[in-house]
Amino acid sequence: MSFHDVIIIGAGQAGLSVAYFLRRTNLSVLLLDAEEAGGGAWQHGWDSLKLFSPANWSSIAGWPMPASGDQYPTRDHVIDYLRKYEARYELQIERPVLVTGVEAKEQGFKVNSESRSWHSRAVVCATGTWRNPFVPEVEGMASFKGEQLHSAQYMSPHSFKEKRVMVVGGGNSGAQILAEISLFADSTIWVTLRPPSFLPDEVDGRVLFERATARWQAQQEGRDPDELPGGFGDIVMVPSVVDARRRGVLHSVGPFKRFTAEGVQWADGYAQELDAVIWCTGFNPSLQLLDPLGILSDSRVKVLGTQASDRPGLWLVGYGDWTGAASATLIGVMRTARSTASEIDHFLSQSD
Repeated sequence: MSFHDVIIIGAGQAGLSVAYFLRRTNLSVLLLDAEEAGGGAWQHGWDSLKLFSPANWSSIAGWPMPASGDQYPTRDHVIDYLRKYEARYELQIERPVLVTGVEAKEQGFKVNSESRSWHSRAVVCATGTWRNPFVPEVEGMASFKGEQLHSAQYMSPHSFKEKRVMVVGGGNSGAQILAEISLFADSTIWVTLRPPSFLPDEVDGRVLFERATARWQAQQEGRDPDELPGGFGDIVMVPSVVDARRRGVLHSVGPFKRFTAEGVQWADGYAQELDAVIWCTGFNPSLQLLDPLGILSDSRVKVLGTQASDRPGLWLVGYGDWTGAASATLIGVMRTARSTASEIDHFLSQSD
């Protein structure tokens, strides 16, 4: 069993960012990654997926993302950047390693996969959410004869040609997938829990990051961040979504009540026949590996900043606002990665 000061579980943007700042310490750091190659969850994004920030606003710590030639970098450009990043800084990464459990030991933690184990004094969970897609339970959904898939499995619109498709979810993924599917499908319907919130056309990820920073500052000063405008849940008007608006596609309806064999039905009795449903309903943190520690509650861990409140030596990075404002984004994770690395260094120096 190998020993390291710090094991980071997950080598996507959050894990790489923490590892970058830990390079400034004398600590031995190992990243364990479940993917076959670098690039994190971006490898599983749909074919046409693009960022909604320019390259220079989409970098992680230390090395700016090279310009892509497009206003907004593609999925493949991001993957290439992350792979070159880990090579540039010669980070120690073992893959593919799917961690199955983390156990507390007297001198730290035992990190287990199906075939191997590692020991460390501290653990950083940076597993993200992609492996834990969320689909709500809806009456009759098992009886529906058509296709159902989550946005995590969606790749391109071509397989939906001439089909009747319903997209569920009012965030950026829902709007972008609806926009491109509507060019191929026979018909589309967009179901959202509440009316979607569209940002002005000139607003992109740069403004969103500025807003996230303002929310973080408000939290630090004890002010209510909810009083500030807009956030990452609002829909960015990327070119494909602007085009969908021009075509009259961006109209949503409220939630339906039940599935039928042929489609869905609303509470007023109106029914819609469908061939496919795409769930753009988000993800839960992929934290099942922490079950042995007994600190999970509703797929989350109680934290103070990014450190687990009930398990010294454990940090969680990149899961969204509950582990740091905008921390699930490329540029946004930098702040929490830096503070996490500093806390780890201090924590381990105190235990020497």
